[in-house]
Amino acid sequence: MPPSADLRTLLWQHLQSLQSAGVDCLPRPDSQRVAQLNTASPPAGAAVPPSPAPTAPPAAETAMPRKPAAPVSTAPTDAAAAPSLEILQQLVAGCTRCDELAATRTQTVFGVGNPHARLCLLGEAPGADEDRTGEPFVGRAGQLLTKILEACGLKRDDVYILNVLKCRPPGNRNPEPDEAANCRGFLDRQLDLIQPEFICCLGAVAARNLLDTQVAIGKLRGSVHDYRGIKVVCTYHPAYLLRNPAAKGATWEDMKLLMRELGQPVD
Repeated sequence: MPPSADLRTLLWQHLQSLQSAGVDCLPRPDSQRVAQLNTASPPAGAAVPPSPAPTAPPAAETAMPRKPAAPVSTAPTDAAAAPSLEILQQLVAGCTRCDELAATRTQTVFGVGNPHARLCLLGEAPGADEDRTGEPFVGRAGQLLTKILEACGLKRDDVYILNVLKCRPPGNRNPEPDEAANCRGFLDRQLDLIQPEFICCLGAVAARNLLDTQVAIGKLRGSVHDYRGIKVVCTYHPAYLLRNPAAKGATWEDMKLLMRELGQPVD
């Protein structure tokens, strides 16, 4: 019998050959049969046949079928580790943290505009038009937002537009707190990558989520707030202005405040 070290080497090589052949399990020996073999003695004078060299049994006879291994993904699973907006957008597109939103959305709505913009405009969530096109603020509220920007001497391509939620809530309802919490990592990383100098929160949902406050939008507007060293101005959502045209004057005052902070004052 070979030394114990050599025996271990042979056993290891045998196990490696089995693994290479696709064998990932071996049947348990029949204890009764093993006992019989151990106690049986060969007939007197009978030659003991040499033990055959170990060979790997056919994989099809000894191993259960195996599923192909899934390809190893190099994309980070945590939003905070996403190195670019493109990778972050892929993570958003594959997100299923909110069962209802993932089941009812047509697609996720990531953001649009200048990825190096000084100014970001933050809304609450996509609507039906945004869910269909994959771009934020393209419906009636988006058209009004475009007009507000133009009045400030800005184009949509000059700014970056995004939402607190990346999926449309069914029926255009307000985001639930747990939904906003599930999306918060995406929002924070998105803003980290863009590195704007200013954020304009459009509506109460955006303002309360970004600033982590329960203060009413009427009290938040008219002042400059802070988010991680970024100046924040809050105003009414364009959809609110469509329902309440009288609030357009107050919104214009907020935009004038924002543009003064940007160093591009408007009358």
